[in-house]
Amino acid sequence: MKSPLEYASSCEYVPVPAFEDNYIWVVSDGRNAVAVDPGDAAPVRAYLAKRGWRLSAILLTHHHNDHVGGVAELLAGERVPVYGPAGEALGSLDPYVTRVHGGQSVHLKAPALDFSVLDVPGHTRGHIAYFQEADPHGTPHLFCGDTLFACGCGRLFEGTPTQMLTSLDGLAALPGNTQVHCAHEYTLSNIRFALACDPENSALQDWSRDAAALREQGLPTLPTTIAHERAVNPFLRAGDAAVQAALTEALHESVPDRLAAFTLMREWKNRFR
Repeated sequence: MKSPLEYASSCEYVPVPAFEDNYIWVVSDGRNAVAVDPGDAAPVRAYLAKRGWRLSAILLTHHHNDHVGGVAELLAGERVPVYGPAGEALGSLDPYVTRVHGGQSVHLKAPALDFSVLDVPGHTRGHIAYFQEADPHGTPHLFCGDTLFACGCGRLFEGTPTQMLTSLDGLAALPGNTQVHCAHEYTLSNIRFALACDPENSALQDWSRDAAALREQGLPTLPTTIAHERAVNPFLRAGDAAVQAALTEALHESVPDRLAAFTLMREWKNRFR
């Protein structure tokens, strides 16, 4: 039998596909497993059964149904701790959720995981993220829901451009080797838009080819890293002169500052095809 330390040192971070393009991230020590944003119970149950893992906790980043819709079913057979945003209503799940907000921590015993909670409003008003400062190998991990995507960011359903830009700035300031576990496989469509905003970016051009090759093999493009996103994600590069020049040329709008650039990009992305 493995010791608790051996379990902790061999955690797996697995993107379990759900719906058309969601990923439900499952983190396991080989025996116990945490599910992040389980919008659908069936793929989580099937994957846990396949691996022989036991659900031990659930983390929620925001209230949208494709992130919380499977929680009630997962809780039907057993009660496990559920953590979610303090600033959002979760309907019938409310009695089962421990509310957390930025500056607080979540400590899980099995698997042994410690997360700092980050407030990242923008996509929704109370959106949060979970940051693991280091796994046993020293690698940080971020579970950011629909705030930061590979080469993109979430739509502003409830928040403002200022809120989202501030949230993204906070995430961009995390260590460059942070593994970013986004909640959707939007990468190829995001890259197409990114190339319109930053056409001369050689790192982005390389990533376009690499990401396409991954998807052709049926492989996820995630996790990404903070350092990679700083290099290729136009929403993290809103202050870059090349990005602002491309926006001016494409949209025939003046771009006086980073916030204006971000706002124009986000509005353009909403209608980009």
